[in-house]
Amino acid sequence: MPQIKAIIGLGNPGDNYAATRHNAGAWLVEILARQAGTELRQEKKFLSLYAKVLLDGQELHLLEPTTFMNRSGAAVAALCQFYKIAPDELLVAHDELDIPPGAARYKQGGGHGGHNGLRDIISALGEKGFNRLRIGIGHPGDSRQVTNYVLGRPGKAELEAIGAALNECLATLPLAVSGDWARAMSRLHSFSG
Repeated sequence: MPQIKAIIGLGNPGDNYAATRHNAGAWLVEILARQAGTELRQEKKFLSLYAKVLLDGQELHLLEPTTFMNRSGAAVAALCQFYKIAPDELLVAHDELDIPPGAARYKQGGGHGGHNGLRDIISALGEKGFNRLRIGIGHPGDSRQVTNYVLGRPGKAELEAIGAALNECLATLPLAVSGDWARAMSRLHSFSG
């Protein structure tokens, strides 16, 4: 499997959205930057906050689009064009309704599953073969409540569960980034916070 060259954390920009469930992917990239001793900085050519870090000796581009979720594709496409990154060298971290808080799953390729950020990235790249890190936020139980739910803030116990899953994601990232998907998936998918 190819090595990962960039990790994209999806979310919505601005303080109003920073603590909402829809920003779980952005949280991962922010934590990763902090752990690497750097911070994400505005990079206009990528329509994003951006940093370059080393993870286990491997150079990684971190990207948090500053466009709204449903316009994430332009940022990802700009990064890929500039650094000549192929879609299968991307890992897109995003919130996932179909997984409970406290769990996360790697996925290689696939459709958008109704996620507007993934839908726009697939449209911008012209393909869906990029890797995903699906961070569980749970489902409100009624499809009519999904928008308010993803744009809402998790409660304390839910936030702790998501935090535990993010920590486990971070622990498995060196395996995933190096292309050892079998071990990364085995470890992450057996975790239940």
